[in-house]
Amino acid sequence: MRRHPLLWKLAILQVGFCLLLTWLIWTWGLSVERSTYFLTPADQGYLARYAQQAEDAWRSGGAAGAEAYRRQLEQAEDTWVALIGPRLESLGTAPLSAEEASHLTFMRKLDWPMSRRLQDELPYVSIAFPQRPQDGRLVIQLPERLLPSGLTPWTHVITHGVAPALLALLMGLALYRHLVAPLNRLRDRADALRADDLESPGLPLQERRDELGELAQAFEHMAGRLRQSLEQQRLLLRTLSHELRTPLARLRIAHDSGLPPAQLRERLDREVDDMQKLLEDTLDLAWMDTEQPQLATEPVLVLSVWEALCQDSCFESGWEYARLPCSLGTDCVVLAHLDSLAQALENLLRNAIRHSPDGGRVRLDGWREDGYWHLRLSDQGPGVPHDQLEGIFQPYQRLAGSGAGFGLGLAIARRAVELQGGKLWASNGHPGLCLHLLLPSAGKCLES
Repeated sequence: MRRHPLLWKLAILQVGFCLLLTWLIWTWGLSVERSTYFLTPADQGYLARYAQQAEDAWRSGGAAGAEAYRRQLEQAEDTWVALIGPRLESLGTAPLSAEEASHLTFMRKLDWPMSRRLQDELPYVSIAFPQRPQDGRLVIQLPERLLPSGLTPWTHVITHGVAPALLALLMGLALYRHLVAPLNRLRDRADALRADDLESPGLPLQERRDELGELAQAFEHMAGRLRQSLEQQRLLLRTLSHELRTPLARLRIAHDSGLPPAQLRERLDREVDDMQKLLEDTLDLAWMDTEQPQLATEPVLVLSVWEALCQDSCFESGWEYARLPCSLGTDCVVLAHLDSLAQALENLLRNAIRHSPDGGRVRLDGWREDGYWHLRLSDQGPGVPHDQLEGIFQPYQRLAGSGAGFGLGLAIARRAVELQGGKLWASNGHPGLCLHLLLPSAGKCLES
């Protein structure tokens, strides 16, 4: 099952945006709205001083003093004022009327929100005496000039319009950076590939662990395949033009040399066989590199394949069968494509025989490694310099003094082994060269 990390990232980003937007509107917006309905600390202190003066007037002048201060404050602020006791009675000389007493029902404290009532009436503020609150309080209808402005249209636009828009813009920038910008880089990479620019640096998106990272890896794999195919095509053209030019030149020389018919026919046969072998190997390698065929695998007994190859090799090379020992038993069964495995082993065996000294031996042994069989084919030849162990598997690569051949046998063998889910590599033995094959074991398949 494919994971979708990018989907979850976008979902988390969207949920976070919705939650933040909800908080912005319902928490911060309401907080700003409510804060505009409270008295400022300066206005609260201004009204608290009136309560202090009222308490001083009542203490010093009694009811007459309280009444005189009430009238003075009403005239100064042009509003209704009352000084009341603990039982809501008037502390002045004039008692409260029924209408005035009704004002005491909706009194507010200094730290409460202030707004007009439904009848567009200014609020009534109750302020306890500072020194002895239990003795009385000043009740004043809030002067018009002290009424908080409330939520203005501009404040509403900022809290419910500008701020959410900025938040949405930040989300858009996050989406652009996380999604659109990488897509633009992928588009530029695709344009570069379309313009045959295969040497552009790799995409840093490959490090991402989401769908865009997988897409970038696919792009780079495609670019690598294109580079490899182009290099192989160039190498193929260079090699064929060189390798075919030489036998053709020899054929021209043989044709013009006046050789006897028997010798001329022998020369023609040899040169034609070489060119045919070169073309067949080249086409096989090109087919495996470009088509990447899915080879049908089956349980293969390696010992039987080796015995058949040894018979052919002994007939061709004149070697004795005893010089090709094998320590594998009938338990060595691999999951492979029979023809491709036989071709790979044949190429390895011929290469080993070609580089073996007189009286040398080529040995095949192996052992189990987890779910694989590790096969090792070793000869007693001169070996290969350590820095060239990987180069011998490159097409058309021939080491100095390697003799005949076109340098395709080991390359074809590696491609054939890799197409079967295996590996092929080389190491130096003591003496000689060791070729290692790692192939899936088919033991479980046979048991079932």
